[in-house]
Amino acid sequence: MENQGFKDLKLSREMQKAITDMGFEEATPIQAQSIPYMLEGKDVIGQAQTGTGKTAAFGIATLERIDPQNRGVQAVILCPTRELAIQVAEELKKLSKYKRGIEILPIYGGQPIDRQIRALRKGVQIIIGTPGRVMDHLDRRTLKMDGVKIIILDEADEMLDMGFREDIEIIMRKIPKQRQTILFSATMSRPILDLTKRYQNNPQMIKLAHKEMTVPNVEQFYFEVKQQAKTEALCRLIDLHDLKLSLVFCNTKRRVDELVETLKARGYLADGLHGDLQQRQRDTVMSKFRRREIEVLVATDVAARGIDVGDIEAVFNYDISPDDEYYLHRIGRTARAGKAGQAFTFVTGREVYRIRQIQQFTKTKIIAQKVPSVSDVEYIRTNLVLEKVKGIVDAGHLGEYSNLVEKLTQEDYTSLEVAAALLKMLMGEGSAKEAKK
Repeated sequence: MENQGFKDLKLSREMQKAITDMGFEEATPIQAQSIPYMLEGKDVIGQAQTGTGKTAAFGIATLERIDPQNRGVQAVILCPTRELAIQVAEELKKLSKYKRGIEILPIYGGQPIDRQIRALRKGVQIIIGTPGRVMDHLDRRTLKMDGVKIIILDEADEMLDMGFREDIEIIMRKIPKQRQTILFSATMSRPILDLTKRYQNNPQMIKLAHKEMTVPNVEQFYFEVKQQAKTEALCRLIDLHDLKLSLVFCNTKRRVDELVETLKARGYLADGLHGDLQQRQRDTVMSKFRRREIEVLVATDVAARGIDVGDIEAVFNYDISPDDEYYLHRIGRTARAGKAGQAFTFVTGREVYRIRQIQQFTKTKIIAQKVPSVSDVEYIRTNLVLEKVKGIVDAGHLGEYSNLVEKLTQEDYTSLEVAAALLKMLMGEGSAKEAKK
């Protein structure tokens, strides 16, 4: 199924605005197929792995069905781990940015339960929790389930593997039978099918197994950096590897525009591609990129479709891809026609978990590296230039240039001084960008 725009999914104006802010330009297949059913209140079984956009799928549908006037718990989302519960809560909070009166609370072990109890007393409509901590609140009678109309089991197979089946069944029995039950799982094992038969009513089955995709022959690296340090890291890596043609991916149109302006201010030949550009503008940018009039092209995933430039030396994931398959599409833009290529990914904070997920999906290694220092860049660039000089000397055919040097030596300059001055000029071209930083 072709991806489609969120505007086709009949979402509220507030939700459309939040989706735009988050930089999503189109719905992923799991979102396009499952959101309409969930908005209608139907039960859904979704077979989908992490990295397909399923969190936004059930998050969007759930938020659209919440009554902000009702301060009681209306939706419960069960997750296998505290990390996933936090991740889901953060995504839903972004999606609910313009939804007034909706409170979302993650509840999990390791956090003081008194804090969670205080938040529950104030009124919360959506609970995102691990089965163990949800059971703890039920035992204490601090969580009332009589108003719940939506229950979501996220990564259900993981929860069963971790021994939460009994807890899940107790929680399900505490929720009114007139409810919507949504289940997402990477696999459809017999225990999962038993759960669906027992607790779902005529569910819509959406199967979205990852496609088999070949991993391009690209060296892959990742760097843990703070958000505000990404631009500096990008510039140092471009300089370090003396890149003449690179492609940088951002997750939002706004980020593309901001990064392009920053790169231009630092002296790089940069331009951007995203969904707001007209076709004529896109064609102009791509034409410049092919002619090497642009050395750094910054783009969103949607805008980068159709880019087929053979000599891209490196791909940068300035923002880590929200989808495993998108990651492969991105890094596949380099190392074309048997040439070498590199992929560099920046991760911030808990995003490092995405590296693990991508490695599991792609069955390749993404190597951790440190961002090079300014002195590292200068040292390596100097050696690169000297190696080029040696290569030119070894290749010969320097007659015309030797005559020019000889003329200068007749004016009382030594050959060493002439060579040093020429090297300074050559090195100065690269360090001009450093000077603008």
